[in-house]
Amino acid sequence: MLIFCPREIQSVGQLFKRAGLALLEAKRQRDGEPKRFCAVLEQKLEEDITLERELRLAIDSGALSLHLQPQVGAQHEVIGAEALVRWHHPQKGMISPGRFIPIAEHTGLILPLGAWVLKEGCRLLGEWQHDTRLRDLKLSLNVSVRQFQQPDFVEQVTTTLRATGAPPERLTLELTESLLMSDPEGTIDKMQRLRQLGIRFALDDFGTGYSSLAYLKSLPLDTLKIDIAFVKDLTLDMQATPIAATIIALAESLGLDVIAEGVETADQSTVLARLGCHVYQGYFFSKPAPAAEFARLNSDSSPTAS
Repeated sequence: MLIFCPREIQSVGQLFKRAGLALLEAKRQRDGEPKRFCAVLEQKLEEDITLERELRLAIDSGALSLHLQPQVGAQHEVIGAEALVRWHHPQKGMISPGRFIPIAEHTGLILPLGAWVLKEGCRLLGEWQHDTRLRDLKLSLNVSVRQFQQPDFVEQVTTTLRATGAPPERLTLELTESLLMSDPEGTIDKMQRLRQLGIRFALDDFGTGYSSLAYLKSLPLDTLKIDIAFVKDLTLDMQATPIAATIIALAESLGLDVIAEGVETADQSTVLARLGCHVYQGYFFSKPAPAAEFARLNSDSSPTAS
């Protein structure tokens, strides 16, 4: 609930403007807690509206880009990458995904944004097939709840794969626990249909949600990703190590691979290896790099493992 105080208004035009902004914010709230509409909130809403308009233009004009963060194996060899969308604004510079992704989710722009990421990611996979040192790499793409729940999502993926020549067995779709729990039957059906194409699935940020272990067993997953929160505290928090060990053991019992994300130090890598995790992603190995730079670096390096 938003508490709107019109006594601060100095003109009829300002009254209508604030009323519209207050209504917009009230629709976006989910916690139900009373909040007072004030100048600070007004400024934030105006910035969001401007950013929404500019993001829409950025998607339509191709102003976004994909940066790739390597995923490495036990010998620190690159075996794949996760694609991360980046937006370099012509005046504001690089805008954090943490800033524009929530806006995209609130406004529905997450659908055209997700479609662009899927198309661009598959285009890269298709291009990699012409390079002997890139063709065996896997590429992971994040899929939002709203995007995956589209009735024709399987058809969208199928059409994109055919148009780009991307090998489906090299594509991994990263899903969240919230998606898996929102529509269990529909999610499993779509996953199975996509699995028939050869596509792989990873459960992102595992351990931060509320998924049932019994339900997890029924999903056609390939990989669990240990959330960065657990990896970060491996050498600092006594409770983090057993949590990571439990996730790794669970993955092994289900016949799943496991990837630790957010690895930033050699000590974290060492602890993870000792626990049985042998695939890593994080700044210790590489920051996300523009797709062209990632391709150049890995084309110039020794052959990678598949």
